[in-house]
Amino acid sequence: MRAVRLLAILLAYFSVLAVVAWFLLTRYPALQNMLPIGSAQHLITQPTGAEGANAFKPVAKGSFDHVATIGGSIGWMLAAVLAAFLASWPVSWVYMATRSEDAYDQSLISTILVLPITVTSIVIIVQNSLSLAFALGGIAGAVRFKNSLKSSGDALYILLSVGIGLAAGTGAAELSYVMSLTFCFSFVMLWLTEYGEREGMKRYMADFSPGVRGTAAPLPESMSELSKPS
Repeated sequence: MRAVRLLAILLAYFSVLAVVAWFLLTRYPALQNMLPIGSAQHLITQPTGAEGANAFKPVAKGSFDHVATIGGSIGWMLAAVLAAFLASWPVSWVYMATRSEDAYDQSLISTILVLPITVTSIVIIVQNSLSLAFALGGIAGAVRFKNSLKSSGDALYILLSVGIGLAAGTGAAELSYVMSLTFCFSFVMLWLTEYGEREGMKRYMADFSPGVRGTAAPLPESMSELSKPS
């Protein structure tokens, strides 16, 4: 069954990322102050009021104190962009595997992968600068682009991509990892259980078991086959 195989691939992918991160941070503790990680705790525990969530102040917990050099800054930014990509990559697998054939949109897959990188870069630029934030808003308003999404479900992918980029850009790459993991497994479980399905309904996700109920679909030989509609 393709849904079970996709679950296994996602579990292996996120497990490998977690083990690699744990090994590097355990082996080289100094990396924690040089990578875009650790800000999630600050975001969750920061006080309310003038000095809390509405204050314009550094979000990353001391990370910028350790990237004062050009090399350190470039390394921090590259790590943030890479973290955004690694978190969004499995999301594209879920879309390719679950989206129904009649509304499948390849451009959305590119958006899922590239939008988090773009948002991460923008957040790094405008962080703690109110004037830059307003300038960006003016530029975006002048450009005026429009993309018609085919379903509200597609909007969830866009919203998640923006969230991943925001998390990575503010030095909370671990939060982007958690968002991606919970999103992927939630969507796959909805697909696996066919929650809310009714006969004759308009499908958002593909039917992973078409025909006679209980007949298992053949296992795909590679990740590319997960993108093929049922």
